Amino acid sequence: MPPTLASLVQHSALKLTVRAGEDHLDRPVRWAHVSELADPVPYMEGGELLLITAMTLDAEDPQAMRRYVRRLSRAGVVGLGFAIGVNYDAVPDALLDAAREEDLPLLEVPRRTPFLAISKAVSAAISADQYRAVTAGFEAQRELTRAALSDGPAVLIAKLAAHVDGWAALYDTSGAVVAAAPDWAARRAARLTADVARLRERAAPASTVVGGADEASGDRVELQSLGTGRRVRGALAVGTGAPLGTAERYAVHSAVALLTLTTERSRSLQAAEQRLGAAIVRMLLSGQQDHARAVAGDLYGGLLDAPFRLVVAEPAGDGDPAGLGALAEAMESAAARCGEAVLVVPEAARLVVLAADGGEAVAACLAHEAAEGEDIVVGLSAPAGPIAAASAYKQAEQALSVARRRGKPLVEHEELVAGSVLPLLADDAVRAFADGMLRALYEHDATGRGDLVASLRAWLSRHGQWDAAAADLGVHRHTLRYRMRRVEEILGRSLDDPDVRMELWLALKATSAPEPG
Repeated sequence: MPPTLASLVQHSALKLTVRAGEDHLDRPVRWAHVSELADPVPYMEGGELLLITAMTLDAEDPQAMRRYVRRLSRAGVVGLGFAIGVNYDAVPDALLDAAREEDLPLLEVPRRTPFLAISKAVSAAISADQYRAVTAGFEAQRELTRAALSDGPAVLIAKLAAHVDGWAALYDTSGAVVAAAPDWAARRAARLTADVARLRERAAPASTVVGGADEASGDRVELQSLGTGRRVRGALAVGTGAPLGTAERYAVHSAVALLTLTTERSRSLQAAEQRLGAAIVRMLLSGQQDHARAVAGDLYGGLLDAPFRLVVAEPAGDGDPAGLGALAEAMESAAARCGEAVLVVPEAARLVVLAADGGEAVAACLAHEAAEGEDIVVGLSAPAGPIAAASAYKQAEQALSVARRRGKPLVEHEELVAGSVLPLLADDAVRAFADGMLRALYEHDATGRGDLVASLRAWLSRHGQWDAAAADLGVHRHTLRYRMRRVEEILGRSLDDPDVRMELWLALKATSAPEPG
């Protein structure tokens, strides 16, 4: 604690007597300053104990003293020390009355107590307080360092909250709360996500002070960004009932440095893990499941012991590739919060992710695309195991291709399997093929010499049954046989070939399929 007027009054060697402002002796004293100027305010910073003998003051003029004391009080002077036995044998009534009116503490200084003794007492107390703060700060730094090295960020946050006598919370790169202390602080911290988002938009390092999460909380919250690069890698929130003191400030700065170091170290480890992950994916896709398991070890081994999903994502058209990074962060953060393994492999213009089926990472992928799926397109495979990794990768790529054609941000392979193949025909390339294949028949029908297209559709829909197809058309079966021979002549293809019949049927479906979108 810094020195206060009360501590100076209690100092036995100073022999100070309180003459006014008894209720405000708890005010901290930043310095003791001697000035006989009629107006010392221009040289005040606030928080001073002003020491005077009234050498140049008309201390017996009530109006002058009223103006003098009022000006000192407005300037933040915390107290006035008046030496008796120098120019006045006692404190003048005019000065005493003015001090009482302003409720400004007035201390009577006896003749035998030099002002220098008061200044030394204040200086010594301030030095002692600073020493205690620095010592406490270093102790906090050691304790927080031990927590960071031995126990991890969650314990560090708990230690920090205890040191500042308040609460603390850690946010990840996505702005989600990953640790908070005490336990109730998680709800308070969650209400500050908008402020954290604004902080993340600024280059690191950055900080800001906000009020309480709501007016009822009444706390003061400092937000500090984490990370050494321009991109913010996380944020720290510290909530207290009053501005931080020197010792608390040391503790917060230490926590920021340690968490930033942890974040940057995590980035290096993440890069190494990504290289390892890329090797595991290559092994899986090439059918080397045993080698992939051996390389995965404890880090990713659990991911290969249960069904997983493969995610393939790319920028949508001219979309910003940064969207891939946002998706990766969302999936990694979700997995980290529940201790779930996820394998993320960023490529030049593509992101490949292997995540547990039904896990938080896959859920985060689906939620991310539902909310922000404009910049990227995503294909998601069906659940698979290591032996079917190559098939799962193909499924994800197929789903990605369909997502592009349909203009959707995300398509799951199950949608393609559970649905019909017909929506896949609503593609410009397929339509162009179908139009080219049937153009000669349409041109023939346009001359009015027969309805070959409708006849072909009826015959194929009846699986080549002449009587049933002829009945559908309302013509004789010999007429239908003649028309099918004309189809073969015009196309130069045999209807006895099942591949030809399949291509013609799909071409007919494609020309009648709805436009995409």
